[in-house]
Amino acid sequence: MLTIGYIGNGKSTNRYHLPFSMNREHLKVKTIYARNPEKAEWEKVPGVLYTDDIEALMNDKEIGLIVVCTPIESHYAYAKMALDHGKNVLVEKPFMMTKDEAVSIFQYAKEKRLVIQSYQNRRYDSDFLTTKKVIDSGKLGELLEVEMNYDYYRPQTPNSTTHFNKYNSYLYGHGVHTIDQVFSYFGQPDNVHYDVRQLLGSGRMNDYFDLDFYYGTLKVSVKSSFFRLKARPSFVVYGKQGVFVKHTEDRQEEHLKLFYLPKGHPDFGIDAPEHYGTLTYLDAEGNYHEEKIISEQGDYARVYDDIYQVIVHGKEKTVKDEETIAVMEILERGIEGCS
Repeated sequence: MLTIGYIGNGKSTNRYHLPFSMNREHLKVKTIYARNPEKAEWEKVPGVLYTDDIEALMNDKEIGLIVVCTPIESHYAYAKMALDHGKNVLVEKPFMMTKDEAVSIFQYAKEKRLVIQSYQNRRYDSDFLTTKKVIDSGKLGELLEVEMNYDYYRPQTPNSTTHFNKYNSYLYGHGVHTIDQVFSYFGQPDNVHYDVRQLLGSGRMNDYFDLDFYYGTLKVSVKSSFFRLKARPSFVVYGKQGVFVKHTEDRQEEHLKLFYLPKGHPDFGIDAPEHYGTLTYLDAEGNYHEEKIISEQGDYARVYDDIYQVIVHGKEKTVKDEETIAVMEILERGIEGCS
């Protein structure tokens, strides 16, 4: 059993963590710290202690993992505090404000012989897992181009933001999902091309990005915008022998927003046939094939399964330190041209 305490009691903790950490028998959620726990917008979880005493959380010997779900500006300080109290740490993404902070905190955790990791739950998105399955099948042949799109139509968000803050930019907040997917599957690129914009002008929020990662002849593109009335396909993969198109994204977030939670709902996050992607390819004899690909099941709880195995059984991390550091470097470089 791994006992967990949370720092923060907002949307991150309640929507993207508790439905999954409380859906595993080998995990126990004991305490949630918040500055004003009585003013929370979320319904309290029965059996969980809510406190405004950070020391009560840090000094609880039963708690072996502290999860940091606060604004990015406080990630480093809370992570270091937890490590200083002998706790392993899971930190919401973006992991830290800078690459240097990431390098520093990883080194500090090693010195303390503790585990710290970024909460990269999007590695367990259904659309990403399905796309990997198709690529691994070899039916596309040699890969030439991969497009990963993460679009919204929320013009009210940039329109209501009157100043620029790089750490709360669209690139930091949303690019971190797909950039980590790129590094987790394709590894370190040969080079990267950045197109990061403020469509409403300088001094306003970053609301668009288009990053190209080059691996020899393969180009992997990560694109996102707040102004896409109709979203582009979630994934498009071109190979010398075929193409795979997955129009719809993982449905876990959709269900979470409806409070349709994984516990007690075996169909949580699962694609219906109309959500399946289409694989079109030529086989070795030149015969044409087109087929629907049944989607893999996404499950954000697998992040907790992974870190449980690392902490309790000494297994190797799934989310490698060097991958998290590389993602932080991309975010920093990409936002440099905005102001």
